[in-house]
Amino acid sequence: MEWHDEGIILGTRRHGETSAILELMTRDHGRHLGLVRGGRSRRMQPLLQPGNRVDVIWRARMDEHLGMMQVEPVSFAAARLIEQPVALYGLQLAAAHLRLLPERDPHQNLFEILNVILEHCEDSLVAGELLLRFELLMLEELGFGLDLKRCAATGSNQDLSFVSPKSGRAVSREAGQPWSDRLLEMPPFMVSSSVRAASVAELITAFRLTGFFFNRHVWEPRAQKSPEARDGFLAAISRSLSKTPGQGASLRERSVLP
Repeated sequence: MEWHDEGIILGTRRHGETSAILELMTRDHGRHLGLVRGGRSRRMQPLLQPGNRVDVIWRARMDEHLGMMQVEPVSFAAARLIEQPVALYGLQLAAAHLRLLPERDPHQNLFEILNVILEHCEDSLVAGELLLRFELLMLEELGFGLDLKRCAATGSNQDLSFVSPKSGRAVSREAGQPWSDRLLEMPPFMVSSSVRAASVAELITAFRLTGFFFNRHVWEPRAQKSPEARDGFLAAISRSLSKTPGQGASLRERSVLP
C-alpha cells in the first residue's frame, strides 16, 4: 500500500530511541498517523513541528497498519506560529477538534480551512472568525450541523439573530424576541462570510453558541470537556486586540464555555 499527499503537522510523539510517530491532517486521507524513522534526529526535528506543511509518502504492507512516512518540507510555519499565541492556541484547538473524527476519514474542507487559518493568524479577528467557521464545519462533519440559512419560524433569511438550542435552527430577531431568554444569541458574521466580526465580544458570543452544541452532542456523550486551548485561544485574541482602542473584551467577565 502506498499513497502521496500533502499534510499539516498536528503533533508528534517519540517512538523508541530515534524514531517518531507523526500525526498529520492530510488533504485527501484525513487525519493520519505514521512512523518516521530518524524523526528525533537534529536534522528532522525542525521539520516535524506542529504547523509545518509537508509532502508525505505513506507506505505499509496492509492498509490497517501504522505504516512508514517519508516527509519533505513545503513550508516552515512553526517558527512563526510559536511566536504568536493566537496562532499557537488556534492550531492546538483545531487539532483537538480533528481528533474527534475517525482517523483516515477524508475531510478536505477542514484541511483547506486549517491551512487558511495558519496563513492568516497575524490578524486576530480574522483568525477567530476562521476558527469559528472551522467549528461550524466540524459540527456538520460530526453529524450535528446547524441550520443558519433561514428562520425556523417564518422562513425568512433576514435579520437572523438567534439559534434555537433545541433544533439548532436560526430564528429572526422579530420572531425570537418574545423568547430571547431561551434562545442562543447569534452575531451577524455567523450568517454571512461577507460580514466581519465587530469585536472580541461578538467572537465570544459565537464561540459560546458553537460550544453549547459541542457540549451537548460531542463532549458530554464522550465524557470529555471543552479543550483548554479553546479558552486560551480567545484569551490570546483578547490580549492581542486590547492593544487597539475600542477593541478587546475581558474574558474574566465573560465565560467562553457553554
